[in-house]
Amino acid sequence: MNIYDIKVLKRNDEEISLKEYKNKVLLIVNTATGCGFTPQYKGLENLYQKYHDKGLEILDFPCDQFGHQAPGTSDEIHEFCTLKYNTSFDQFKKIEVNGENETELYKYLKEQQGFNGFKGLVGKILAPLAKKSDPNYKTSPNIKWNFTKFLVNRNGEVVARFEPTITPEKIEKEILKLL
Repeated sequence: MNIYDIKVLKRNDEEISLKEYKNKVLLIVNTATGCGFTPQYKGLENLYQKYHDKGLEILDFPCDQFGHQAPGTSDEIHEFCTLKYNTSFDQFKKIEVNGENETELYKYLKEQQGFNGFKGLVGKILAPLAKKSDPNYKTSPNIKWNFTKFLVNRNGEVVARFEPTITPEKIEKEILKLL
Protein backbone atom coordinates (compact mmCIF):
# COMPACT_ATOMS: atom_id res chain seq x y z
CA MET A 1 0.00 0.00 0.00
CA ASN A 2 1.10 3.56 -0.65
CA ILE A 3 -0.50 6.97 -0.19
CA TYR A 4 -1.85 6.94 -3.76
CA ASP A 5 -4.03 3.91 -2.93
CA ILE A 6 -5.98 5.96 -0.37
CA LYS A 7 -9.26 7.72 -1.05
CA VAL A 8 -10.61 10.67 0.94
CA LEU A 9 -13.82 12.67 0.97
CA LYS A 10 -14.15 16.18 -0.39
CA ARG A 11 -16.36 18.62 1.53
CA ASN A 12 -19.32 17.62 -0.68
CA ASP A 13 -18.87 13.90 0.25
CA GLU A 14 -17.44 13.10 -3.18
CA GLU A 15 -14.69 10.50 -2.94
CA ILE A 16 -11.32 11.37 -4.48
CA SER A 17 -8.20 9.26 -4.80
CA LEU A 18 -4.94 10.74 -3.62
CA LYS A 19 -3.42 9.52 -6.88
CA GLU A 20 -4.89 12.79 -8.22
CA TYR A 21 -1.91 14.38 -6.43
CA LYS A 22 0.73 12.06 -7.88
CA ASN A 23 4.05 13.78 -8.66
CA LYS A 24 3.19 16.67 -6.34
CA VAL A 25 4.77 17.59 -3.00
CA LEU A 26 2.05 17.31 -0.36
CA LEU A 27 1.69 18.98 3.00
CA ILE A 28 -1.16 17.22 4.81
CA VAL A 29 -2.53 19.00 7.89
CA ASN A 30 -5.25 18.32 10.45
CA THR A 31 -6.72 21.69 11.33
CA ALA A 32 -9.19 23.47 13.61
CA THR A 33 -10.80 26.89 13.47
CA GLY A 34 -10.89 27.66 17.20
CA CYS A 35 -7.38 26.65 18.26
CA GLY A 36 -4.39 28.64 19.42
CA PHE A 37 -2.64 27.31 16.31
CA THR A 38 -5.41 28.46 13.92
CA PRO A 39 -3.32 31.46 12.77
CA GLN A 40 -1.06 28.89 11.08
CA TYR A 41 -3.62 29.01 8.27
CA LYS A 42 -1.93 32.26 7.20
CA GLY A 43 1.47 30.57 6.96
CA LEU A 44 -0.02 27.61 5.11
CA GLU A 45 -1.67 29.92 2.58
CA ASN A 46 1.58 31.86 2.12
CA LEU A 47 3.44 28.61 1.34
CA TYR A 48 0.69 27.59 -1.04
CA GLN A 49 0.79 30.90 -2.90
CA LYS A 50 4.60 30.81 -3.17
CA TYR A 51 5.01 27.20 -4.26
CA HIS A 52 1.79 25.86 -5.74
CA ASP A 53 3.01 26.62 -9.26
CA LYS A 54 6.15 24.61 -8.50
CA GLY A 55 4.15 21.55 -7.43
CA LEU A 56 3.11 22.04 -3.79
CA GLU A 57 -0.36 20.96 -2.70
CA ILE A 58 -1.70 21.55 0.79
CA LEU A 59 -4.40 19.14 1.91
CA ASP A 60 -6.43 20.46 4.84
CA PHE A 61 -8.41 17.99 6.96
CA PRO A 62 -10.46 19.71 9.67
CA CYS A 63 -10.64 17.67 12.87
CA ASP A 64 -12.72 18.23 16.00
CA GLN A 65 -10.99 15.67 18.25
CA PHE A 66 -8.86 18.11 20.25
CA GLY A 67 -10.78 20.33 22.63
CA HIS A 68 -13.81 20.57 20.30
CA GLN A 69 -11.94 23.30 18.41
CA ALA A 70 -13.42 22.61 14.97
CA PRO A 71 -17.16 22.95 15.51
CA GLY A 72 -19.54 23.33 12.63
CA THR A 73 -19.97 21.61 9.32
CA SER A 74 -17.22 21.18 6.76
CA ASP A 75 -18.81 24.00 4.71
CA GLU A 76 -18.95 26.34 7.73
CA ILE A 77 -15.29 25.62 8.46
CA HIS A 78 -14.40 26.29 4.83
CA GLU A 79 -16.28 29.59 4.87
CA PHE A 80 -14.44 30.67 8.03
CA CYS A 81 -11.05 29.81 6.52
CA THR A 82 -11.65 31.54 3.22
CA LEU A 83 -13.07 34.69 4.84
CA LYS A 84 -10.57 35.02 7.69
CA TYR A 85 -7.38 33.61 6.12
CA ASN A 86 -8.12 33.75 2.38
CA THR A 87 -7.27 30.07 2.04
CA SER A 88 -7.32 28.64 -1.45
CA PHE A 89 -5.77 25.20 -0.97
CA ASP A 90 -7.87 22.02 -0.91
CA GLN A 91 -9.95 21.52 2.22
CA PHE A 92 -11.67 18.21 2.78
CA LYS A 93 -14.51 16.82 4.88
CA LYS A 94 -14.04 16.93 8.64
CA ILE A 95 -12.38 13.73 9.89
CA GLU A 96 -11.03 11.91 12.92
CA VAL A 97 -7.29 11.30 13.05
CA ASN A 98 -7.13 8.93 16.05
CA GLY A 99 -9.25 6.13 17.46
CA GLU A 100 -11.72 3.68 16.02
CA ASN A 101 -13.09 6.22 13.49
CA GLU A 102 -9.71 7.45 12.25
CA THR A 103 -9.41 7.68 8.50
CA GLU A 104 -7.29 5.33 6.44
CA LEU A 105 -5.12 8.30 5.47
CA TYR A 106 -4.18 9.19 9.03
CA LYS A 107 -3.62 5.57 9.99
CA TYR A 108 -1.17 5.36 7.08
CA LEU A 109 0.54 8.69 7.87
CA LYS A 110 1.10 7.72 11.52
CA GLU A 111 2.57 4.36 10.46
CA GLN A 112 5.04 6.17 8.22
CA GLN A 113 6.05 8.94 10.65
CA GLY A 114 5.56 8.65 14.40
CA PHE A 115 5.53 11.38 17.00
CA ASN A 116 8.92 13.05 17.29
CA GLY A 117 8.40 15.42 20.20
CA PHE A 118 7.18 18.92 20.84
CA LYS A 119 9.53 21.87 20.41
CA GLY A 120 9.91 25.20 22.18
CA LEU A 121 7.95 26.93 24.91
CA VAL A 122 4.57 25.96 23.48
CA GLY A 123 5.78 22.35 23.47
CA LYS A 124 6.32 22.60 27.22
CA ILE A 125 2.66 23.56 27.54
CA LEU A 126 1.38 20.83 25.21
CA ALA A 127 3.43 17.98 26.73
CA PRO A 128 1.46 17.78 30.02
CA LEU A 129 -1.83 17.94 28.08
CA ALA A 130 -0.70 15.09 25.85
CA LYS A 131 0.50 13.07 28.85
CA LYS A 132 -2.83 13.58 30.62
CA SER A 133 -4.78 12.05 27.72
CA ASP A 134 -2.11 9.43 26.94
CA PRO A 135 0.54 8.52 29.52
CA ASN A 136 2.57 6.88 26.72
CA TYR A 137 2.26 9.87 24.38
CA LYS A 138 6.02 10.00 23.70
CA THR A 139 6.03 6.56 22.07
CA SER A 140 2.53 6.59 20.58
CA PRO A 141 2.27 7.66 16.92
CA ASN A 142 -1.17 9.21 17.55
CA ILE A 143 -1.78 12.80 16.55
CA LYS A 144 -1.44 14.92 19.69
CA TRP A 145 -3.16 18.14 18.61
CA ASN A 146 -4.41 20.29 15.73
CA PHE A 147 -2.01 21.43 13.01
CA THR A 148 0.20 18.36 12.88
CA LYS A 149 1.77 18.44 9.42
CA PHE A 150 3.02 15.57 7.22
CA LEU A 151 5.31 16.22 4.28
CA VAL A 152 5.09 13.85 1.31
CA ASN A 153 7.57 13.86 -1.59
CA ARG A 154 6.73 13.56 -5.29
CA ASN A 155 7.07 9.76 -5.07
CA GLY A 156 4.37 9.54 -2.40
CA GLU A 157 6.78 8.87 0.46
CA VAL A 158 5.96 10.45 3.83
CA VAL A 159 9.32 12.05 4.57
CA ALA A 160 8.62 14.16 7.67
CA ARG A 161 6.15 14.91 10.43
CA PHE A 162 5.98 18.31 12.08
CA GLU A 163 4.11 18.74 15.34
CA PRO A 164 1.87 21.81 15.84
CA THR A 165 4.66 23.70 17.59
CA ILE A 166 6.52 23.87 14.25
CA THR A 167 5.02 26.66 12.15
CA PRO A 168 4.61 26.47 8.37
CA GLU A 169 7.32 29.10 7.97
CA LYS A 170 9.82 26.84 9.76
CA ILE A 171 9.30 23.99 7.31
CA GLU A 172 9.66 26.04 4.14
CA LYS A 173 13.27 24.85 3.63
CA GLU A 174 12.15 21.21 3.84
CA ILE A 175 9.48 21.86 1.22
CA LEU A 176 11.97 23.60 -1.07
CA LYS A 177 14.26 20.56 -0.99
CA LEU A 178 11.44 18.46 -2.39
CA LEU A 179 10.28 20.91 -5.06
